[in-house]
Amino acid sequence: MLIIALRASSQIVEPVKWTFSQTKVSEAEYDLHLTARIDNGWHLYGTELPGGGPVKTSFHFENLENVELSGDIVPDKESINMFDPSFHLQVNYYETEVTFSQRVKLTGGSGSVKGYVEFMSCNDETCTPPMDKEFSFKLKKENTSEVKTTSDDTTIRTGTEQERNYWNIFILAFLGGLAALLTPCVFPMIPMTVSFFTKQSKTKAKGIRNGIWYGISIIIIYVVLGTVVTAIFGAESLNNLSTNPWFNLFFALLLFVFAFSFMGAFEIILPSKWVNTIDRKADKGGLAGIFFMAFALALVSFSCTGPIVGALIVEAALRGGMAPVIGMMGFSLALAVPFALFAAFPGWLNTLPKSGSWLNSVKVVLGFLEFAFAFKFLSIADMVLNLHILEREVFISIWIAVFVGLGLYLWGKIQFPHDSPTTNLPVSRFVLGTIVFAFVIYMIPGLWGAPVKLISGFPPPVDYAESPLGVGKLQVQGVAQSTINIDPEKHIGPHGIPLYEDYDKALDEAVKSGKPLLIDFTGKGCTNCRKMEDNVWVDPEVKKLLLEDYVVVSLFVDLREQLPENEKYISETTGKKIRTVGNKWSDFQISHFHRNTQPYYVILNKEEEQLSDGYSYNPDPRKFAAWLKNGLQKN
Repeated sequence: MLIIALRASSQIVEPVKWTFSQTKVSEAEYDLHLTARIDNGWHLYGTELPGGGPVKTSFHFENLENVELSGDIVPDKESINMFDPSFHLQVNYYETEVTFSQRVKLTGGSGSVKGYVEFMSCNDETCTPPMDKEFSFKLKKENTSEVKTTSDDTTIRTGTEQERNYWNIFILAFLGGLAALLTPCVFPMIPMTVSFFTKQSKTKAKGIRNGIWYGISIIIIYVVLGTVVTAIFGAESLNNLSTNPWFNLFFALLLFVFAFSFMGAFEIILPSKWVNTIDRKADKGGLAGIFFMAFALALVSFSCTGPIVGALIVEAALRGGMAPVIGMMGFSLALAVPFALFAAFPGWLNTLPKSGSWLNSVKVVLGFLEFAFAFKFLSIADMVLNLHILEREVFISIWIAVFVGLGLYLWGKIQFPHDSPTTNLPVSRFVLGTIVFAFVIYMIPGLWGAPVKLISGFPPPVDYAESPLGVGKLQVQGVAQSTINIDPEKHIGPHGIPLYEDYDKALDEAVKSGKPLLIDFTGKGCTNCRKMEDNVWVDPEVKKLLLEDYVVVSLFVDLREQLPENEKYISETTGKKIRTVGNKWSDFQISHFHRNTQPYYVILNKEEEQLSDGYSYNPDPRKFAAWLKNGLQKN
């Protein structure tokens, strides 16, 4: 019998609540409605998913009495589609709420329907195991009312992850705005515009007011642009674009065009008629005139700001929701603040560096960066279509080549069409070039399977590669393959770590060896479990601890393999029927550790006593290593 010290309060979560209702559509026909209400930040997987990934939502009609199913079950809205890089699969899911409807036909005076829905849900940090929810309907020909049979309580909803996403795009866009300030189309406009305000304003206060209104006008113009993008596509449609291979190919092409423009191959300019029309309106004066002056700046500087704005709009669009609006707010704020400040304090103009060839160098550097980022979108399209053309090694090789080119440019070894000849290399360019070459050297081990965490999220994952487990996959800090005793009952797990998939066998090994037992509650379809493995288990210190000091057992809560009939049972904790191997391990986790989300890690000694608090999703290798060391000390 398992002896465990339960140290924490119950942490059972139920992010999806089901209600069931029925509607009579004719004398002998009913629509059965199965509605899922989904907590904010969570998603419910759809009914059509490929194998090898998360568990799809499925409806099992087990007992039909005087009832026939008519057609397929149908959701009331389109699912959100995305490419899951952890599984290299196109998956679909629902957020907030969705109702599935099944039409049935009565074959007698009355009838009934019984069954259960099987489903799985995840958020950005954790997943629940596949769950079952039973339903039942009683139908009569004379019954015309809608009857609700099951209703679950609602839970507190939070938007923490979405808020963090918005902050990320705001900061990225703000940095993009600062970069735009240093381009040859914008930087010279600062003293010209501020001088205009100071000369035309009769008082200093009026000059400050006009400068501030000019800055506000810039913000309004770009925020309206972000609003239009969101309104045209819609928040859900923008999110769907993120994994559409053809849109990703289009975005990549767009970034290539922007990159070549920045490098001097051609200029992206708007029709002169547009610029002249806005200029005439700006001459009218007053607040309206100042607004059109800001509009004129946006049009005149488009050849420099357009590629940056375009790249930011693409990135914001892929994040969905209000991200385009927030992104343009960040960009325009960075662009507007200097104009307002210099209008308030004209003396600061004397501290600005003079315009010169360095402004074009800024454009070229941005061109290199956009050229590199374009391959991110090509990579997504490649993975969605499963072409295996732009695998991890190829992607990193391209980035190495691009950044070698950037380093050579910064050191003055190559030049582009609009560059001025350089006789002496400025110290700033030498330092930046050195940093770029150091970055290149850092990326090189990634060709042989190194994690290269600084660029995590840009190249394909480690298993989308010619050598999915890298070179020397079992060699970590001097631990050679020959020193690892691989038990026949073990499997080679992530990153070459041997592990058990049966608790009793793993416990026997822990008793024999005296090592602590690490239980990894995971799932075949758990995206966040793969993130832990790719970002934490791969860490040299963590991997060494798992290889040498622990017996590791991975218990998959979503295994669909049916238990033998004599091993099926009703859970004493949840009251649910345990049908599958996955159900068994999920019930084991809930019953003994009062948790039902994955990933979740527990350390036991050979007496099956819990040595420390459990460890949930936290992709910080140092914290996980410290937690493992703490368990060793208590063993």
